[in-house]
Amino acid sequence: MRKNSIKNTRINQEVLKELSVIISRELKDPRIDPMTTVTAVNVAPDLKTAKVYVSVMGDETAKKDTITGLKSAAPFIRSCLAKTVNLRNTPELKFVIDDSIEYGIRMTELIESLNIPEAEENDDEDADTGN
Repeated sequence: MRKNSIKNTRINQEVLKELSVIISRELKDPRIDPMTTVTAVNVAPDLKTAKVYVSVMGDETAKKDTITGLKSAAPFIRSCLAKTVNLRNTPELKFVIDDSIEYGIRMTELIESLNIPEAEENDDEDADTGN
C-alpha cells in the first residue's frame, strides 16, 4: 500500500476518529489535559506504526504531562483501538505534540493587531466626509 493511497487515507481518518473518542472518553489519567485534541494520524503503509499528532491547549508543563500520560497509556489505547478498528495489524502509537493550532491563533492575533489601526483610519475618513 502506498503512503498517499485512498486506502491509507481512509485508515488514517478512521484511526483518528477512534483515537479521539478513546482519549476523550475512556482515559482517566489525570496527567492528560482535558483540552487535548488529536489533530492528525499518519499510519505507516505496513500498518506497524502510527504517528499521532496531539494538540494541547495550555502551558509547556501541561503539554509534557499530557505526552507522558499518553505514552504510558499507549498499550491500553492500542488495545481499545484493536477492538474498534478492524485492521490486520494494530499500529504501535507514537505521540507527537502539534503546535499548529496555537501557531495559527498567534498569527491571527498578529494580523488583527495590524488591521486595527487601518480600521480606525477608515472610520476617521468616513467621519470627515460625512458618510
